[in-house]
Amino acid sequence: MKGFLKNTFACVLGVVIAGLILPIVGILIIAGIAAPAGNGDIEKNSVLFLDLNGTIEERVEENPFASMMNDEFKTYGLDEILSAIKEAKRNENIEGIYLQAGAIEKASGASFEEIRGELESFKESGKFVVAYGDQYSQELYYLASVADKVILNPQGSIAWHGLASSPIFYKELLEKVGVEMQVFKVGTYKSAVEPFIATEMSDANREQFSELLTSTWDEFLAAVSASRNVPKERLDEYADRFMDFCQAEEYVACGMADTLLYKDGVLDYLKSLTGVADDDDLNLVTMETMKNWLKASEAVKSYDNNRIAVYYAFGDIDGSTSSFEGINSKKVIKELRELREDDDVKAVVLRVNSPGGSAYGSEQIWREVTLLKAVKPVVVSMGDYAASGGYYISCAADCIVANNTTLTGSIGIFGMFPTAEKLLKDKIGLDFDVVKTNRMADFGEMSRSFRPEEKVVLQKYVNNGYDLFLKRCADGRGVAVEDIAKIAEGRVWTGSKAKEIGLVDELGDLDKAVGIAAQKAGLAHYSVKTYPEEENFVEKLMDTGKDDYMEAMAREALGGYYNSVRFIRNIGNCDNIQARLPFDLNIR
Repeated sequence: MKGFLKNTFACVLGVVIAGLILPIVGILIIAGIAAPAGNGDIEKNSVLFLDLNGTIEERVEENPFASMMNDEFKTYGLDEILSAIKEAKRNENIEGIYLQAGAIEKASGASFEEIRGELESFKESGKFVVAYGDQYSQELYYLASVADKVILNPQGSIAWHGLASSPIFYKELLEKVGVEMQVFKVGTYKSAVEPFIATEMSDANREQFSELLTSTWDEFLAAVSASRNVPKERLDEYADRFMDFCQAEEYVACGMADTLLYKDGVLDYLKSLTGVADDDDLNLVTMETMKNWLKASEAVKSYDNNRIAVYYAFGDIDGSTSSFEGINSKKVIKELRELREDDDVKAVVLRVNSPGGSAYGSEQIWREVTLLKAVKPVVVSMGDYAASGGYYISCAADCIVANNTTLTGSIGIFGMFPTAEKLLKDKIGLDFDVVKTNRMADFGEMSRSFRPEEKVVLQKYVNNGYDLFLKRCADGRGVAVEDIAKIAEGRVWTGSKAKEIGLVDELGDLDKAVGIAAQKAGLAHYSVKTYPEEENFVEKLMDTGKDDYMEAMAREALGGYYNSVRFIRNIGNCDNIQARLPFDLNIR
């Protein structure tokens, strides 16, 4: 009956689409074809407007319902932002970039590092970058500090206080509802399980996070110091003073901002830079305009037989039932196989931005990467995270490229199994019995804790998974298992530190990874194409809708707590054996 209703609904939806929506789509398509393309779309003396207010994800596919459901919720693709800056650098009609600092969620240090690097490259063209903010968050100030002029609202502020991590612990909450997490792990630093079995950080976890935060903060200090010409030591002193609540004039006095202007004054200043008369409108090119312009250019772009494929793999590995985000191992394997069999693809850059997930799913993707590597060069470009399972699927590559602030490593594995014996028996009043043919035939029942012999079986299984993980990393890096074991134990490293210890080959962004791939493939001339390819409009209509919309709303409402809540919601659907980072790093 359920299948019948599903098919009936699909048929009805198809009729609605065909009868009502497709004619409208046809008109839009015709209008799109008729619209002019190329340099003429962007007027002379224009300024690219980067309004950074919303969520930044690695890559965003358009949701056909998004504009109808919530006009204010903005989700940017990191790839779109970087492409827009590159095109602005090339386009003769664009004079500069106006960066407006708002509130950005989800993105971490490496994403901001890549945008900042692209802005630095943009400035090399001689064009200007102007930043303005009412209240700069710390990450966006790090990004905006690269600008030729940093402008602050006269009643505004700049957050500058250093970095902290505040993990949430659920042990006492679980105890109150009668649930206990039974944990089996390998790795002293494998801290993903701590929130469920402890009430505070372990000494090992505190040590590794202290080093991670220090390394990332040093990157922030060095970058801001170089751009603002303020000594690192003085910037550190400012952070100790907690600059978030200072009077705006103080930021100018200490060199963190150049001037104080209201929004209208900023627009007048931009007019003066572009030679636009005071009574004329400033030509601002929005991200949406630039995205459509680039899409039109992409539609007519031809790809030659020497092609480098950039394949995006981001999110949890087999950790979500939603199509909204995450790495589906079966889908990734199929698409990597297609790239392996495509003779026009000469090399593949695997763009990884993942905290890990299913150990089994990670192993399957590793296998496909290994097969791909046997046929053509594979280079990994790491985003914000490429840790645990994210590192597992990366380690077989010919070359690994990471940003300074990428979180990587975390070579470890754990199993986590809930038991609700107290909830079911003591609180609800349920009793259980069993009839079985063999001693462990009822293995895994949530109504009771594991018996001693069952714990032995599970720990052995986890140990075997860890040994396999070590071997995969050792083989991929060309070193002994013993050498990998010394830097494993579930420990997380920044990209800069990972390069020092041999987990990463080069420091740099996606462009650098593409260049290395071209070199390894012996290509002097080549085209670059991104994968997975976008679904067509009708496929999106069928695949997206209420679930993804609700997911977006939950992320917007919960903010930094979203990942924790999402994990608890999906815990019954996740693989019990995981290779991943902590579920909520909560770095601020």
